[in-house]
Amino acid sequence: MFYLIYNTISLFLVVPVVMYHLYRSVSRGRPPALAERFGFIPNDALQKISDRPVIWLHAVSVGESIAARPLLKNLRSRYPDHAILVSNTTETGRGVASGFPEIDLCIYFPFDFLPGVRRTLDLIQPAMVVIMETEIWPNFTREVRRRDIPVLLANGRISDRSFSGYLRFSWFFRHALQLFSRLCMQTDLDSQRITAIGAPADRVVTTGNLKYDIPFRQVHDDEKKRLRAIYAIPEDVIVITAASTHAGEEQHIISAFQTLLINCRDLFLVLVPRHPERSAEVSLLLERSGLPFRRRTTLMEGERLPEGTVLLVDTVGEMMNLYALSDIAFVGGSLVPTGGHNLLEPASRGVACLFGPHMSNFREIAALVLTYQAGLQVETPQELTEACRELIINRPLRLEYGRNGLKMMTENGGATSRHMEIIANYL
Repeated sequence: MFYLIYNTISLFLVVPVVMYHLYRSVSRGRPPALAERFGFIPNDALQKISDRPVIWLHAVSVGESIAARPLLKNLRSRYPDHAILVSNTTETGRGVASGFPEIDLCIYFPFDFLPGVRRTLDLIQPAMVVIMETEIWPNFTREVRRRDIPVLLANGRISDRSFSGYLRFSWFFRHALQLFSRLCMQTDLDSQRITAIGAPADRVVTTGNLKYDIPFRQVHDDEKKRLRAIYAIPEDVIVITAASTHAGEEQHIISAFQTLLINCRDLFLVLVPRHPERSAEVSLLLERSGLPFRRRTTLMEGERLPEGTVLLVDTVGEMMNLYALSDIAFVGGSLVPTGGHNLLEPASRGVACLFGPHMSNFREIAALVLTYQAGLQVETPQELTEACRELIINRPLRLEYGRNGLKMMTENGGATSRHMEIIANYL
């Protein structure tokens, strides 16, 4: 009865969903790829996975794609005769995932309308489906299980903010949750929460966070110098990178940079909005500030920008290089109530990190960063300015934070191997 009602309602939602998707794609200057989202995948694309069993991993956007990278590398190594397909929901996620060499084919995840889901599964015929974090789509999950295909939830998490909503609609989510072959959750708390929502307790296991298994290393001076040349950044400046910023944060970051420049001219700011389509909006803020700035897409080979400049990054897929060339990193989505972003990325390059009070989506990671003294949490924009000033002046302190971050990465890995042990039971 649940699925009958769900699919009846879905029929009325087809047009609104398509219209919203078209608006979102056009407004962001990205192709809508509607055919693929209804299960029409080109034959030349399907040839890349033909005649091999397919492992299908779904990662919604950029963060999930990056978190999946250690798992993808291990799947490629352990199952060389399988094809690996990755699906994404967002265009930015697709842009990042399509650059991973471990992947044979990258597609858009189908809308959860029954004909499109069935057509996609008919074309791909996966041997296994792995869904990153917490993507719960009733039709997709049911159709996968109807074909006796194992479906695993990997790196699952239930944030503080979303838990009450999931509980309120547990009557909706439990139908799909009960179809998962295994649910691999990041923490014991996440395991308890997904069980409360309706997942069978005997299929839930705590496996740790895959994000701790991202490659980590100390960045040496030669590499830092090479990367700075690529991005037209002077060699002998202190680089502050403000990453994954959201509306309401950039103005505070720009003001902090202006204040810091009063007493220290050898600074450089790299500003990376979470959504590149907001670059025009951020450009206006920079113009009003009077600070010299350049967009990443306008840089020319061999160019060198002066100290005190802001590099506005209007591209995707370059974040790890930008962290590697930095001295200090502020991780956005945390000065505004967005829930924060991944602090492990700057830590994995030995960079001291700063973040704001709103870290509900990364509560475990934020707590670990503070425990290891790999970064500082600030409560206000004024505290952000003062924390940056302290790290600029105190080079030994920022280097110590960087070393502590690498130690944290060393001591908290292992989630990939635990996931692989479970996957091996189904392949």
